[in-house]
Amino acid sequence: MPGGSASTQINQPAYKYGLFENHRDIGSVKMPGSVEYDESGKTYTVSGGGENMWATTDAFHFVWRRINGDFSLAADIQIMGSGGNAHRKAVLIIRQSLDADSAYADAALHGDGLASLQYREVKGGQTREIQSNVKSPSRLQIEKRGDYVWMSIARKGEVMESAGGSFRIKLEGNFYVGLGVCAHDNNAIEKAVFSNVELKQRPAPILESTLETVAIASKDRKVVYTRRAHFEAPNWSRDGNYFLFNQGGRIYKLPVTGGEPQALDTGFATRNNNDHGISPDGKWLAISDQSQEQRRSTIYVLPITGGTPRRVTKLAPSYWHGWSPDGRMLAYCAERGGNYDIYTIPVEGGEERRLTTAEGLDDGPDYSHDGQYIYFNSERTGLMQIWRMKTDGSEQTQITRDEYNNWFAHPSPDGKWLVILSYEKDVKGHPANKDVMLRLAPTGGGEIQVLAKLFGGQGTINVPSWSPDSRQLAFVSYRLIDQ
Repeated sequence: MPGGSASTQINQPAYKYGLFENHRDIGSVKMPGSVEYDESGKTYTVSGGGENMWATTDAFHFVWRRINGDFSLAADIQIMGSGGNAHRKAVLIIRQSLDADSAYADAALHGDGLASLQYREVKGGQTREIQSNVKSPSRLQIEKRGDYVWMSIARKGEVMESAGGSFRIKLEGNFYVGLGVCAHDNNAIEKAVFSNVELKQRPAPILESTLETVAIASKDRKVVYTRRAHFEAPNWSRDGNYFLFNQGGRIYKLPVTGGEPQALDTGFATRNNNDHGISPDGKWLAISDQSQEQRRSTIYVLPITGGTPRRVTKLAPSYWHGWSPDGRMLAYCAERGGNYDIYTIPVEGGEERRLTTAEGLDDGPDYSHDGQYIYFNSERTGLMQIWRMKTDGSEQTQITRDEYNNWFAHPSPDGKWLVILSYEKDVKGHPANKDVMLRLAPTGGGEIQVLAKLFGGQGTINVPSWSPDSRQLAFVSYRLIDQ
């Protein structure tokens, strides 16, 4: 897990309870809790009752504020008095909501000295814990980075160190963070003092993008261009000499040897997304731009050297994905009446033709090298899988049948291979910043092999990116860098 990065102390707003907005009992509590805040000493004395914080529901007293993003919360903790339940606890806690069965994570100090990282992954789920091998620490810290949470601890006079172990919990939007006390006895009140409380916001990481190529035969990778910026979706030129990719709404041209990219003149189209590609003869570029039509994606074509785009699709949103080998037709994904399906249209414009009608999303169409088929991805059977159909929409046949979500099948120019972007089966959609694989499937059937494992997803290979000789593939990988 990351550590040692910069963080910013959260400025204390005009809250009655120091860093925290309010307090209340959570769940079914017989003995009401309370909090006393000492402004001079910046200490919080929290009293709490409640039967437990475990299983599927919690009962405790919570001092909280709302927050989002990444952060750390640390405090010296002293449980007051003796003779109470050994499992009474004082906690630094994150909760999705104030419901008793909310998803949560906490760094807990128990009455018997046990320190543990506890969590309920989903609302109403079971509580689990990771017990520390250090007894009776005096200072605890809980830290959230992305979807992961972990705990650090220190005995008095020692340096804070990771307690080991972490877990993944998905918290949406704003959530609650603060201090809590549970008596582990519904007929009792227990008290804990939290001092030297520090709540620090973690700055959002910087995204680094890298345009790479991978050799099909050896699977060796080569870096062409890397920047601390967000760019996506390389196309490899038909002459093999340069790449095109999108960044910040513009299309850029980059020599295959690297160097500095140059912006392509796309006229009024300055909100290009990652659905763009080069015509078979190398003379034209198809783009999907959101500058017009109430910012909805529309397909245009323009000269490969730049110029004024000519509109192709009448309706929006439409997202380009494939160009027929004879250069006459475009294949794309479009939303019409709430359904996302595969369509084709003449490159000169005209009436579009709907090819898929199945429930769920159909996306990512690309033509076979001989123009006889269109490959696409569909979730009609549950997981996203690769399908193939005739160019008139007939003979829709499932190609992949595995435990991955498979997207964006691009046939190689020689017709021998399909490259596929694969997510784990629990990932919905095709988001960015995920652990993904580029996989290679023989078009004639056979074992699918892993070409590369990387951090990426959206923007990696949304569109065709094969080298003209079918020996290499271009793609974008990503890295999140702590500030």
